[in-house]
Amino acid sequence: MSTYTQLLYHIVFSTYQRTPSLSENGRPELFAFIFGLLKNKNCHLYRINGMEDHIHIFTHIHPTIQVSSLIKDIKLASSDMIKRNRLFDHFEGWQKGYGAFSVNYSSKDKLIEYIKSQQEHHQKIDFITEYKRILEENGIRFDEKYLL
Repeated sequence: MSTYTQLLYHIVFSTYQRTPSLSENGRPELFAFIFGLLKNKNCHLYRINGMEDHIHIFTHIHPTIQVSSLIKDIKLASSDMIKRNRLFDHFEGWQKGYGAFSVNYSSKDKLIEYIKSQQEHHQKIDFITEYKRILEENGIRFDEKYLL
């Protein structure tokens, strides 16, 4: 019998202290780097995008990989690449925490569109309001003091 999995995750994390340091002109290089990292780990990236202070990653995660390990690897490797290449002038690192939410396959296209339209979306809503909504939609109780 073969093994079949569909482990889809929406991953969200922000820059250290949500500093708006991910300039638009450097983001394509950052996103391409993360795409390569995911590909090397046998994960399938559906969509990546972000703003000055945070990124969204929608990916299938290979069943041999722990979500927390993957996110740790993404943060460490991308932070190193950013600093080594001097990609963003004011980048000080990533925040300690993250959000990782399982996604139903039937919601895939809607999430891809949502991530694709981040620039338009954030003309109407800030990151904290967006993040609270995502947490609530996923039934996650949170303490607001940890979102600051």
